[in-house]
Amino acid sequence: MLLTTSAWRETKRASWSRPRVGGTPKVSFWTRRKAIDTITAGHADSHQLKKTLSWPHLVALGVGAIVGTGIYTLTGVGAGLAGPGVILSFLIAGAVCACAALCYAELSTMMPAAGSAYTYSYAAMGEPVAWFVGWSLILEYTLVCAAVAVGWSAHAHGLFKAAGLPDFLLAGPHQGGVVNLPAVIISMAVAGLLALGTRESATVNMILVFVKITALVIFVALCLPAFDASHFTPFMPNGFSAHVPAGAGADTAKIGVMAAASLIFFAFYGFDAVSTAAEETKNPKRDLTIGIVGSMAACTAIYMIVAAASIGASRTEVFSKSEAPLVFILESLQHGKMAQLVALAAVVALPTVILAFMYGQSRIFFVMARDGLLPRALSRVNAKTGTPVLMTLLTGVLSAVLSGFLSLKDIAELANAGTLAAFIAVGASVIVLRRREPNRPRVFSTPAWQVVAPAGILGCLYLFYSLPAKTQIYFLFAHIIGAAVYFAYGVRKSVLAQAEKA
Repeated sequence: MLLTTSAWRETKRASWSRPRVGGTPKVSFWTRRKAIDTITAGHADSHQLKKTLSWPHLVALGVGAIVGTGIYTLTGVGAGLAGPGVILSFLIAGAVCACAALCYAELSTMMPAAGSAYTYSYAAMGEPVAWFVGWSLILEYTLVCAAVAVGWSAHAHGLFKAAGLPDFLLAGPHQGGVVNLPAVIISMAVAGLLALGTRESATVNMILVFVKITALVIFVALCLPAFDASHFTPFMPNGFSAHVPAGAGADTAKIGVMAAASLIFFAFYGFDAVSTAAEETKNPKRDLTIGIVGSMAACTAIYMIVAAASIGASRTEVFSKSEAPLVFILESLQHGKMAQLVALAAVVALPTVILAFMYGQSRIFFVMARDGLLPRALSRVNAKTGTPVLMTLLTGVLSAVLSGFLSLKDIAELANAGTLAAFIAVGASVIVLRRREPNRPRVFSTPAWQVVAPAGILGCLYLFYSLPAKTQIYFLFAHIIGAAVYFAYGVRKSVLAQAEKA
C-alpha cells in the first residue's frame, strides 16, 4: 500500500497519541483509523480495480438498482399495509434516501475508492465501526440480490412451468415447495456475467434499464384512461404510524404508512451501489455526483407516477394480494397482451437490480479483504477481466442459497435493516469529517449539511424502529455473529493491526 507524506504523518499522529505504558504506545483497535490520503493513494496492481466507467454507466447502474423489485413487486405489499397512503410512504422513504444520497455524493467524491459506507466509516470513525458498517452492507447487498431473484422468479414462473419444471422446484419451503430453482438460476447467471468484466456487464445493464423504463411508461399510459380518484379514499385506512392491529398478537406484522415506508425503503436504495464503483470510475470527481444524485432524482419521479397510476386504476385492497401487481392491474383492465409484455420486460430487466447489488456486494467483500479484515487472498483481481472473480462468484452462491429458500417479504425487511445502518453511518461520517477536517477540499458539498445529515440519521432511525420486531432481532443476531468474526480474525489480521505490530 502506497502512503503519501501527509497520510504517513496522520497515521503516526493517531498511533503516538494513544496512552503510553512504559514509554511504548498502548495500541487499541478502537483508535485505528485510515487516513483519507491513504485511501486514495492507490494499491498494487493485483489489488487495484480498473477504471472503465463513465457517468452514463453510473446513472444506468443507479437506475438499474433502484427501479426493480420495489416498483414491480413491493408496490402491492406496501399498498396492503398502508392503503392509498402508500404514495406518502414512497415520499417519506424517498426523502430519507435523498438526504443519504447527498451525503454519499460528498464522501464518494472526497474518497473515490471502492467500499462505499464501509470506506467512509473507516476514515471517519475507525475500524470497529467500519467493520459493523461493512457487515451491514454485506447483509444488505446479499439479501437484496436474493429478494430480487425471488421477485424475478414470480414473474418468470409461467415460463419455467411451460418448460416443464415441476411445481416443487418453482417455490421455496414457505410456499410448500422444495427450492425456488428459477431464483437460484438467475443469481448464478448474473454472477457469471459480472465475472466477465465491469464494462461489459455495465453495457448490458444500460440496455436492460432502457427496456425496464419503456415497460413502465407503457404501464402508466394504459392505466391513465381508467384512472378513478375515488380509489384514493380513505387515504390512510390503517393510520400513519407503524403499529400492530388491535387485538392481534405481538408477532403480527405492523401496518400503517410508516410500516409501509420501512418496507418500501427497499425500493429506493440502490444509489449507494454507485458509490461502490468509485475506484472504477474514469472521472470520479464529476461522474459520481451525476450518478448518485441523478439516478435518485429520476427514480423518485418514476416511483411516484407509477404508484399513482396503479392506485387510480385499481383499489389497493385488490392488487395488494398479487406478487406481480403491475401485471395483475393490466390484466384486470383487459390488456392481456400488454400485461404479458410488461411481465416479459420484468423477466428481462429485473436482473439489472441483481447485477447492480451483486456488483456492490463483491466490491465490499473485495475492499474488506484488501484491508485484511477478511482473508487477503479474496481481494485478488483477475488480470484479464480486472474484476475480483472469486468474490463475485461467492456472492452469487450466497444469493442463490438465500433466494432458493426464503420469502420475499422476510428478505426485504432484513435487507432494509442493514441499509439503514449503513445510511446512518454515512450521515455520521459527514458530520465527523466536517468537524475534524473542515478545510479539506470537497468537490461536492452536501447543502445545509447541519440539517441534511442529522435529518437523514433521524429518518433512518425512525424507519428502523418501524420495522417488525422479528426483523430487528434477526439484525441483532446477525451482528453478534459479525462481531464474533471480527474479534476472531479481523482485529488481529487487518492491515492496520499488522502495521502496528511492525
